[in-house]
Amino acid sequence: MLTSTELKKIPIFSCLNDANLLWLSQQAADLHLEPGEYLIHEGEFTPFFVVMDGTTEVLKDVMGRRTEVSEHKPGDFFGELAILMATAAPASVRAKTGCHLVRLDPQHLQELIRRSPECSAVILQTLNERVQVVQKYMLSLPSSRVQIVGSKFDDDCREIRTFLSMNRIPYEWADRDRSAHPVSTDQACEVAGLSVVVDGSFCVSHPPTVRKVAEALGFQTAPHQQTYDVVIIGGGPAGLAAAVYGASEGLSVLLVERKAPGGQAGTSSRIENYIGFPNGISGDDLSQRAFRQAVKFGAEVVLTREVQEIIPQPNGVYTIGLDGGGRVDTKTVILATGVDWRRLEADGVDRFIGRGVLYGAARTEAPTVAGKRVFIIGGGNSAGQAALFFADYASSVTMLVRGEDLKRSMSQYLIDQIALVPGIRVETETQVVSADGTDCLKAIETRKAEEPVIRRSADALFVMIGADAVTHWLPPQLQRENGYVRTGREVSDQPGWAVDRAPFLLETNLPGFFCVGDVRYNSIKRVSSSVGEGSMAVAFVHQYLLLMA
Repeated sequence: MLTSTELKKIPIFSCLNDANLLWLSQQAADLHLEPGEYLIHEGEFTPFFVVMDGTTEVLKDVMGRRTEVSEHKPGDFFGELAILMATAAPASVRAKTGCHLVRLDPQHLQELIRRSPECSAVILQTLNERVQVVQKYMLSLPSSRVQIVGSKFDDDCREIRTFLSMNRIPYEWADRDRSAHPVSTDQACEVAGLSVVVDGSFCVSHPPTVRKVAEALGFQTAPHQQTYDVVIIGGGPAGLAAAVYGASEGLSVLLVERKAPGGQAGTSSRIENYIGFPNGISGDDLSQRAFRQAVKFGAEVVLTREVQEIIPQPNGVYTIGLDGGGRVDTKTVILATGVDWRRLEADGVDRFIGRGVLYGAARTEAPTVAGKRVFIIGGGNSAGQAALFFADYASSVTMLVRGEDLKRSMSQYLIDQIALVPGIRVETETQVVSADGTDCLKAIETRKAEEPVIRRSADALFVMIGADAVTHWLPPQLQRENGYVRTGREVSDQPGWAVDRAPFLLETNLPGFFCVGDVRYNSIKRVSSSVGEGSMAVAFVHQYLLLMA
């Protein structure tokens, strides 16, 4: 416990009278930290701290890189900026050396300001100075880390932009088809096709790919170990939840994601029915929070890699084969690959995939549809979120829904929001029968019920008509139903279960092989359900490992 005498030696408290020093000693926490321990994480709400001994460092996540901004020495204080401006912490703070600090809760800082005009003057003056420093610092930062020159019809260009967006890496993109004077890049990158420059100097070798860009940005793209307790395949909500809970409970965890964290949910412009976020949260924001959390607890998250085979071994271990020939062994597997968008059966559509016709609706497509005529096929929540997002950019957004109305497939809150946007038109009992154009999509033909076919001018067609489980690459003995993987009671009375116990709730017919999220047979297709299943799977992994010990 801190004493009045100790507090009196701190410059900011030296002006306090004995009564206020006594009050302060009863409210303040006496905090001791080892080097590397965190006091504050960027984006969190924070108390008020005063350094008595040692040094802390201020770290900020700048465009995907953790950067040391400044230090705090004995006598310095911090935390008042976020408290008095009612915002989250603008940066992280951790002990650089062994530290001794005073901690005050926000309400006690406000009471201190009220009790002591002298302390108030010092704190508010420092607050003003720090606001000015933050302004100058932000003005000095570059607006992007990556410069891209490429066509909007280039699949690699689109995939790179989507990867950067989902990983919150700011980038500048010039459409080679529309810009006569694209953003300047290093001369080595001045090629006819796609060119990418990272951090203003590193030119990604030609042809650029998502993996090359990820490696240039410092993302992990290969496993660091040979053996793991659990390998999680897929980095959507279910896989990320499993990684967070598995790593936090001491398991050695490898998560393999072929694109970027978040899966299909990561492309959602706003998820409003996820508990804890009354104002909604974007899919990439939710995914990035989970990604950072998993890495914080020690999970290895390998991006831009694909699992090509899973080989059950006689000793109960599974060998995971990655693209490029890499292999790792694991005691357990959690399959969380999600599903792929179902293909549209309409004349001419395949000709324009990537050239006006897209499956799903990533937010990175906003610049490509500005002022354009957009059509969205589908009546689910993903289609509704896409319509609301693109309505802020496109000249018109038309939803084409095969059913009689949206109520059977879409949450009511989305239906209500769509009804309030004049730029969105919903056409029910309508389907696309063909697509037409030359180099890119120019028109579609639609039919409503038994009415004649109508030809419409169209610049973009986003297809979101449901999804299929792509599981042909999994072990042949794994039980499936229309591609979806059976688990729990679905396999308990089926041939192929060779263990003298009932399978765990999320376990497949292969012992120690679990399946969660949308790829699981009879799963509930919601983000919250996927997160719950990913978390539950870790509990079953622990039980399985205890049985095998």
